[in-house]
Amino acid sequence: MIKVLIVDDDFMVAKVHAGFIQRTPGFAVVGVAHTGAQAVIETERLRPDLVLLDIHLPDINGLDLMHRLRDVAPELDVLVISAAREVETVRKALRGGIVHYLIKPFSQSDLQERLEHYRSAYQGLDSAKDVAEQSDVNRVFGLDRTERPLPKGCSIETLKLVEATLNAADGDLSAAEVAEQLGTSRVSARRYLEYLHDEGTLDVRLKYGVGRPERRYVLKGQ
Repeated sequence: MIKVLIVDDDFMVAKVHAGFIQRTPGFAVVGVAHTGAQAVIETERLRPDLVLLDIHLPDINGLDLMHRLRDVAPELDVLVISAAREVETVRKALRGGIVHYLIKPFSQSDLQERLEHYRSAYQGLDSAKDVAEQSDVNRVFGLDRTERPLPKGCSIETLKLVEATLNAADGDLSAAEVAEQLGTSRVSARRYLEYLHDEGTLDVRLKYGVGRPERRYVLKGQ
């Protein structure tokens, strides 16, 4: 489980973002801080893997805070979430080694796509392998563009979220259950699930009851 600390001066915004994260498979919110000083304390206490960091804080600029947080936790990853749109601010954040920069306001799916990329790319480098392949490096820098043809209206980012949801599940899931976890419609979830089934990634199990049997999906080998 990837531990996340949210740093945002707006209590309600932080609560909304926490809800987004908790609905993303593989992530857990371990704490919230509303000032830079509190963020340093919580980072040292909680040792999160990832910080969702706002730029505008009451006591310090978020990008200056980022360096203080890494003094406390050198392995810490940072995803900036901010309304700051200035090109120089974005450039400075990139130089600071952030994993992504997401401009407010954003939707649940926007954040989930970035989190899923972080989980599969950055965390994937912490595997048992001692040597990275070029494909591993390409994933980190967003260059793995071997996208399969998708049904009209579908995106590779959402497809990856569906796969992550199934991977985190204890057993099979219905389209309705996947839709509830991702915040999408049942019809949309089923479109992705059927696509993965056609690709040979999923098995389908039929659950019989009253009326038509329910189609339930599970990753092959689970």
